[in-house]
Amino acid sequence: MTLQVKISDIAIWFKHVESPQLRERLRALPDEEYINLETDGVVGRWIRMKTGKDGRPTEAIRPEGSMKRVWSDWFKNRRGELVSIREVQLADDYLINVSKLFEEWDSPEDEAAFRDL
Repeated sequence: MTLQVKISDIAIWFKHVESPQLRERLRALPDEEYINLETDGVVGRWIRMKTGKDGRPTEAIRPEGSMKRVWSDWFKNRRGELVSIREVQLADDYLINVSKLFEEWDSPEDEAAFRDL
């Protein structure tokens, strides 16, 4: 089953995400935390929007970087369309997360011993 979201704003509002699992994943993101999503075959970075001044969470993510230009173009030209959406993990993000598993090897002694390898 292909998960979809409607192009309805310059941001993606959680209520427009069809998948309950992805919706909950997005809600769990802290303010200004990023997530990589593939939308209609294009991978880009999205940022959880800040909580409002009234203390209520903003239930949306906004595109960042190149994805901002892509989504803006889609919003102008494809508003109302449903596009596929799924979370993806980039190699850089994967390596950062895996490196946290081996913190016991991250010492000045190990750096000195193995830096030339």
